[in-house]
Parts: sequence; structure tokens; C-alpha cells
Amino acid sequence: MRETSSYDYAVIRVVPCVERGEFLNVGIILYCPTRRFLGASLHLDQERLGVLAPQLDFSALQEQLEHLVQVCYGKKNSGPVGQLSQSERFHWLVAPRSTIIQTSAVHSGRCSDPEVELQSLLNKLVLVPKHQEASESEKAKTF
Repeated sequence: MRETSSYDYAVIRVVPCVERGEFLNVGIILYCPTRRFLGASLHLDQERLGVLAPQLDFSALQEQLEHLVQVCYGKKNSGPVGQLSQSERFHWLVAPRSTIIQTSAVHSGRCSDPEVELQSLLNKLVLVPKHQEASESEKAKTF
């Protein structure tokens, strides 16, 4: 069995109306310094977000989210922040903001493969399982 390493992660959220505090989880940022890994994964569910905020410009939102991923991976077109060290980029990405795109508090864990853990967290915290969606819509019909 491969040795485990500690990591920190935050959930990327879209907060369409900051005053109301409602949000939808749309991604994960994971930083594992011992494995020299900083990664992000996104899933923007426009249908669910459209219920919360039909007025949003989804293409502009998607563009901004993709820019965060570019910063995360240190891509050349990510600007000066994208050229910082992994640690500095992670801390910049998870810094508190009062904008439409925010992150949760930073949480910690241990894993043997950060890339696998990133996808696992995306599945648990962002994606809605199909059977859960169906049961929630059935509950909604009963009220």
C-alpha cells in the first residue's frame, strides 16, 4: 500500500446573490505539498444554478471558473498569480472573497493519490447522484 500524505482542500462555490448567502458547489481545489500536487476540478450544473439565479451570464461565469483552474495549474495565460509557487497559488485561490465565486473554509485529509482524492471529493461534494436527484424531486412533489 502506498504511503499516505496530508492535503488541504476547499470547495469552489457560486454565490449568485451574496446578500442571500445561497450557493451551489461547483468544484474542488486540492493541495498536497508532499506530493507537489495542486489541482482543481469543476462541474457547473447550469440547470441547478439556473433555478437559483436565472439571470446569471453562464458563459462569463464558466470563463471565470476556468481562469481559476488555469491559475491553479500555473498556466502561462493565468497572469502573474499563476506564476507564483503552488503554495502561494493555493492560498490566493482559497482566500475569502465577497464575490459570486467563493471557496469554503479549508479542510484537511490524508490520501495516497491526490488526483484520485480530488475526483472523489468532486463526486461527494459537487456532483449530485442521479438516484438522489430522483428521490429529491419525488419529495418535492409530495409537499
